[in-house]
Amino acid sequence: MTAYEKTAPSAPPRTTHTARNRAALLTLTCLGQFMVLLDNTIVGAALPDMQHRLHVDLTGLQWIVDAYVLLVAMLLLSGGVFADRFGRKRLYLIGVAIFTLASAVCSLAPSLGWLIAGRTLQGVGAAALAPASLALLAVAYPRPEERVKAIGLWAGFSGIGLAAGPLAGGVLTDAFGWPAIFLVNLPIGIVLLLAGHRVLGESRSLNAPAIDIPGTVLSVFAVGTLTYGLIEGGSSGWTSPLILGAFASGAVLLAAFLIVESRRTAPMLPLRLFRQRLFTVSNTAMVVVGFALMGSSFFFSQFFVSVQGSSLLRAGLQTLPVSLAMVVISPYAGRLAARYGFRIVVTVGLALAGVGLLALGFVHAQTGYGNVWWRLAIAGAGFALTMSPLTGAAIQAVNPQEGGLASGISSTTRQIGAVLGVAVLGAIVRARESDGASFEAGLNTAFTTAGAVVIATAVFTGVWLTRANASR
Repeated sequence: MTAYEKTAPSAPPRTTHTARNRAALLTLTCLGQFMVLLDNTIVGAALPDMQHRLHVDLTGLQWIVDAYVLLVAMLLLSGGVFADRFGRKRLYLIGVAIFTLASAVCSLAPSLGWLIAGRTLQGVGAAALAPASLALLAVAYPRPEERVKAIGLWAGFSGIGLAAGPLAGGVLTDAFGWPAIFLVNLPIGIVLLLAGHRVLGESRSLNAPAIDIPGTVLSVFAVGTLTYGLIEGGSSGWTSPLILGAFASGAVLLAAFLIVESRRTAPMLPLRLFRQRLFTVSNTAMVVVGFALMGSSFFFSQFFVSVQGSSLLRAGLQTLPVSLAMVVISPYAGRLAARYGFRIVVTVGLALAGVGLLALGFVHAQTGYGNVWWRLAIAGAGFALTMSPLTGAAIQAVNPQEGGLASGISSTTRQIGAVLGVAVLGAIVRARESDGASFEAGLNTAFTTAGAVVIATAVFTGVWLTRANASR
């Protein structure tokens, strides 16, 4: 089961799928998800160039990343419901169109404000495209054994986007400047729209739940307001009325969200699931994984370019050990968890990731790459060992018919952690610079903080997963 998997519709789809049509559908859905995942990592390689050409500070770079991740995090669950209710092909093509249009806006952005607006629109498109693509696969491959193979290909091919992002970002930015990383999406998007209109068949679920509009709106504004406070607090002052008001408003909106979700018959986030200890612990750990992974990777290219003086192309190559380790090890994480148990694999994975990040906290301008790459690889391997088993643990904690929902929640919590990671670790770097420390020293503090949080989570998760297993 993967992050966006939905249950099959209660009624057969109106269209039938031949082997040829299914192969074309698989190709289109893989390519769409590839485009989304490529955008997760390609931007990091271009951040130093954006900072130079757009004349923005660290706060601006944080918004460039978080504007996208925030919308993906908050709209993923609703995107799956929209696909089931209004048509999977329709939402997939709408998502592709929005993402492609947003990429054009980003590439032409004359200022930071326009770029952030484009990134926000990209997040909306990705939140529609990703769950709809997997829902299309679920319908096209109704037999479980075929569906597992198709989803494996979907995850494996699209996962190449994660590994290709740093290299592609470095090459394109070094040759043409940062707008090129968004222009690369345009031909892919146009092909997907033209081919998808012809190839994809429409389907929807007759028993799709109602759309939780109040919950969706409250969740976006609650997390968005808290993120605003965390990102802008360093420049506006942590005790300024604006920042204190942002935190207070975020807390009120979050409380309102929890109240609304507890009273709705079909909430986007069923709070009853968190009564299961295994479900709660696995999602808490997933927040930390997103926090540390996205928060630290936000600074990788900046470290190589701004601290060690690498070119953009070289920096893209130098960050590859993280994504390569994840692509290589991720397919085996689930098997290891099935063989040795969730607790052991997750605890070891978190410990490895924490050690890798702590080790990165001791690199400096003079540290040779031969003494840096293995730290990145250890961190990437550790994160790869955790994500699939944590999602599996969340699914195991609920009823079988709620597996797709549990998987979606797990993905959402990881994205929420990613939003907070960029905001919090960025705030730490800004605070160190405000105290007179160098950017390098700020990065060291951010990496060690992330590592310490991950190691503490490894201990917490190991203990509580043991108790959860004992109580089942």
